[in-house]
Amino acid sequence: MTQDKLIDVGGLTAALQRFADERDWNRHHSPRNLLLALVGEVGELAEIFQWLDDDAAMRLREDPAKFTHLKEEIADVLLYLTRLAMVTGVDLDEAVRDKMVKNAIKYPVA
Repeated sequence: MTQDKLIDVGGLTAALQRFADERDWNRHHSPRNLLLALVGEVGELAEIFQWLDDDAAMRLREDPAKFTHLKEEIADVLLYLTRLAMVTGVDLDEAVRDKMVKNAIKYPVA
């Protein structure tokens, strides 16, 4: 029996590969470079929340400009993380499944 994917990034990985190929960026996409870019994007995402209390953070969606900025930064993080997985040969679906099983064991339902 084939298990449905939790993380199906086939279309995204194809689009990212095409994007990198068209710009000749593969030579720049080493794991180190992608990780540093990812860290930068996580920093930009964190900056959105930096001085907000929890209530204000939960209301970001109410401000169209702030919500658009949030979506863009989350997308940047996902894109770099996906690209990092691609160049290191990590199957995101398998990694997520394995980690969820480990988390369920580590953090059982009380």
